Amino acid sequence: MLDSPNIRRSALLIATLSSFLTPFMGSSVNIALPTIGTYFGMDAVSLSWVATAYLLAAAVFLVPLGRIADIHGRKKVFALGIMIDTVSSFLGAISASGLMLIFFRFLQGIGGAMIFGTGIAILTSVFPPERRGIVLGINAAAVYLGLSLGPFFGGLITQNLGWRSVFLAYLPMDFVVITSVFCMLKGEWAGAMGEKFDFGGSLIYSIALITIMFGFSLLPGTLALWLILLGALGFTAFVVWESKSRSPVLDTNLLGHNAIFAFSNVAALINYSATFAVGFLMSLYLQYINGFSPEYAGLILVSQPIAQAIVSPIAGKLSDRAEPRIVSSVGMTLTVIGLSLFTFLDATTTLQFIVACLILLGIGFGLFSSPNTNAIMGSVEKKFYGVAASLTATMRLIGQMLSLGIAMSVFAVIIGRVEITPPYYPVFLESARLAFAIFATLCFLGIFASLARGKMRRRNSTTKYTPKEKQE
Repeated sequence: MLDSPNIRRSALLIATLSSFLTPFMGSSVNIALPTIGTYFGMDAVSLSWVATAYLLAAAVFLVPLGRIADIHGRKKVFALGIMIDTVSSFLGAISASGLMLIFFRFLQGIGGAMIFGTGIAILTSVFPPERRGIVLGINAAAVYLGLSLGPFFGGLITQNLGWRSVFLAYLPMDFVVITSVFCMLKGEWAGAMGEKFDFGGSLIYSIALITIMFGFSLLPGTLALWLILLGALGFTAFVVWESKSRSPVLDTNLLGHNAIFAFSNVAALINYSATFAVGFLMSLYLQYINGFSPEYAGLILVSQPIAQAIVSPIAGKLSDRAEPRIVSSVGMTLTVIGLSLFTFLDATTTLQFIVACLILLGIGFGLFSSPNTNAIMGSVEKKFYGVAASLTATMRLIGQMLSLGIAMSVFAVIIGRVEITPPYYPVFLESARLAFAIFATLCFLGIFASLARGKMRRRNSTTKYTPKEKQE
């Protein structure tokens, strides 16, 4: 049986471990970036592509690979993703130049897309709806735990063993996941087996998304705005193409005729857009204004993901009993309060106030994330699990880049492209407060998107989108 207790336990273990490792690796590499830049003599722009290349590849390939997983098997794609992740990590460790490292990080992002787009889909396939929330909450907690521990261990490894060891230390953990997949996870899940893959739609989707995300990375320049506009036109062409395709890579009716699915994804995009840059802004504040060391600043910032990790399983379990939209909306409301409190930051703000705000943000995001994912996965048929999980992860990645783009735009307008030195500290504080005000406003609007999705349990399974061919 593909949903037996043993299979469920194995799927939860493997998906949770992979959900921990992926953000753990990403945050570890980010800590090592200054050392990597010094080693290869990379400028700030090229060094940023060590991180951006991964995000870009993951976002671009998530939905197409999620569709392939729905057609050919989620376990196959998941296992291949782990293997690509392992190989690219090893190749990254032996890179001879910065350009090679960027290429291998792009390759690693493709492996990450395979993992993101299938792990949650497999969990949703094997666990019944009444237990799905708690399982997704555990999975989300693993993500936040990886984000929490990555900077600490990444910094420790980089300082004592060098930046290459960050990539090498990741390999044994990947081997554990690969072995577990082949030895413990029996069976296969392919809800759309036998259907054709839409290469044309995938190509249009990928080009449009690359254009938009590259535009985000160049904000607030004029070229960035033109690229974002061009990408938006590309997505318009994608929607037209998909509406005529017999086997679309992304069934646009999921967004047009499934309010729960559509508004939950919009809420996710808004939430990540409003929260991801918080760590970036507070890291600068703690080091520039308070004069803390990077290690101590990182230790303070860990309070937010730890709160998220604690709250997420509780929120997931709660969403199994209560309406996910209510739990998520409460979480987003707490996030608005936390972001609004940060608009009062100044040079005399106490550390206790900062930690309290970070914990409040962690609780808010923990209450939002797993119930929102539960709503998304519970609103579609099994044949769409891979695409649904992939689109949700894509919203996260686009939101992350948009969040940083907003912060960079505020800095460019108020501070300008200058090094942040003591004479610019007051202007930096003004920029940070304005960014937090924008994020709080954005997140406040997100509450309405969260509430607009409607009730999930009023008609039980009939709330799920049914493809047109089945209706006929």
